[in-house]
Amino acid sequence: MTPRHLYVHVPFCARRCSYCDFAIAVRREVPVDDYLTALGLELDAKRLNGSPLDTVYLGGGTPSRLGGDGIARLIDMIRGRFEISESAELTIEANPDDVEKAAAHEWKRAGINRVSLGIQTFNDVALRWMHRVHDSEGARVAFRVLRDAGFDNISVDLIFALPSSLDRSWEQDLRQAITLGPDHISLYGLTIEKATPLARWAERGTVTPADEDRYAADFLLAHSIATAAGYDHYEVSNFSLSGKNSRHNSAYWTGVPYAGAGPSAHSFDGETRSWNVRDYVEWANRLSRGDSIVAGSEILTDENRIAERVYLGLRTSRGLAVTDADRARADLWQREGWAIRDGDMVRLTGEGWLRLDSLAAALTGL
Repeated sequence: MTPRHLYVHVPFCARRCSYCDFAIAVRREVPVDDYLTALGLELDAKRLNGSPLDTVYLGGGTPSRLGGDGIARLIDMIRGRFEISESAELTIEANPDDVEKAAAHEWKRAGINRVSLGIQTFNDVALRWMHRVHDSEGARVAFRVLRDAGFDNISVDLIFALPSSLDRSWEQDLRQAITLGPDHISLYGLTIEKATPLARWAERGTVTPADEDRYAADFLLAHSIATAAGYDHYEVSNFSLSGKNSRHNSAYWTGVPYAGAGPSAHSFDGETRSWNVRDYVEWANRLSRGDSIVAGSEILTDENRIAERVYLGLRTSRGLAVTDADRARADLWQREGWAIRDGDMVRLTGEGWLRLDSLAAALTGL
């Protein structure tokens, strides 16, 4: 099966956020030329069989740290190797502190037509606690700069379930974000990952994570406020205005093949999932030597496929077609308020999405 979706991982960040365990490389000065040289070597080895790309997603890390010229060169590299369909979605993840007028216009000229802006919160105390570089006003300015540059598809990222000690109002954050008028909103519940500053703070007892009740309350409040404002809660963590769903991420949720490039990037050809080495320097050095950059791979078993089909179906508003054997269970979910059943289709509610893992496991027995 031929991938029509390309993810490119740009690992560079100005600093590591307190909660982050992603594959990043903290650099004061971004080695744009070295990165693009290594990326070009990896892209040269990609075989997409001439099928035009429907989506290109530049994620990270912080792709916007490549600047206007760096992103333009990156897109040119992709176009020089693969056909990109005229209607393709081209997304860049950006931090507000990187969004300058000149850079935004260069991204637009290069063909970027969707921006995912990492706002996270409008509370300045919480932003400093997260080790974010920008402040709340910088986020608002960045959004206006993107609109002025002609972007009509802007997503904003927000984090919920922050520690109560930060005295951050989740409702206020949601309403401020909606006031900006984004086309899409992505929500992330704060989780404690190993080997992060947040994990060390929690171990020392200087941070008390939000409990399950707070997590649930924040999630359901977002569902209520965003849907009342006209956003479609089309996937467990994502809301969009009409026609502004993330096409790239939606492809992942349907289980189609995709290609990945860059350190830690994953690829899937329909049968095998593989992933690159995580460290930027190791990735670049292996490419320069002509060595393999693949860190591991797995062939999906029939059991894996069933589990993924169930989980991916339940996590979207599209829902999942259930078998005769599972209809009684689906009826129970509906009575509990966790799902809506329409014939053979089952679609989870906000309450149901809070139980996604356990409900998917109930259908698969895994």
